[in-house]
Amino acid sequence: MPISSPTSKLRVDISHGVARLLINNGAKRNAFDLDMWRALPPLVAAIDADPEARVLVVSGAPGLPFCSGADISEFSTVRATSDGGRAYEQANGEAFDAISACSKPTIAAISGFCMGGGMGIAAVCDLRLAAAGAAFAIPAGRLGVGYPPSAMRYVVAAVGAQRAFELFFTARRLTAPEALAAGFLSRVVEEEDFDAEVTTLAGTIAANAPLTLRAAKAAIRAAAALPGAPSLAACEALAATCFDSADYMEGRAAFLEKRAPKFTGR
Repeated sequence: MPISSPTSKLRVDISHGVARLLINNGAKRNAFDLDMWRALPPLVAAIDADPEARVLVVSGAPGLPFCSGADISEFSTVRATSDGGRAYEQANGEAFDAISACSKPTIAAISGFCMGGGMGIAAVCDLRLAAAGAAFAIPAGRLGVGYPPSAMRYVVAAVGAQRAFELFFTARRLTAPEALAAGFLSRVVEEEDFDAEVTTLAGTIAANAPLTLRAAKAAIRAAAALPGAPSLAACEALAATCFDSADYMEGRAAFLEKRAPKFTGR
């Protein structure tokens, strides 16, 4: 059953095990407004609960950049007061936490601008790929915006303290090669090959054993002490579940029969 979105500015498509969460606010260069931040947690939860979805790709809709940050027009409306600003930051943080908590592998497929909150969205994804022309920045210092510690933890986890200092203190833009060198990206792909590379990567992940990927994701996050990482006991339980699964038997049988496995997530 299709996943419906409470806003037309976010769209979910699921096909062949790959869920695509498309940012679709072309009138604002894919800037995020408050309604979009509030819509993200239920959308991600629905994707996580959908057995058809085995991997989540977050990207701009076709022809649009990844995300140019917050909708600055809301600085004079919903964020005009301190109470409004705090409510906005709460919605912002809940959106980041929802993506981070997704039990399935997540990929940020970044083309064009990846600014401010857009960089935050990318930071909470497991893998980050960028087209060669992508640009990155956190311009909070030029806007007088304070980042809450919960959101800052994701940025520091993605690039380390030194790079985080530089990003926030200077507010300068990074090119895709610079973001790769900083450790923010797993790879940079030429523009003409980008969509195909994302599709191939997502398809490769979707074909692998879902329970194994879930257990691996939990264990990696715990080992790296990433924000919201599960406990050691939870990781051990997830790994044990793999050995009791039908997928474990299918994986062994496929290996012995020299064929591609067909995993069901059970």
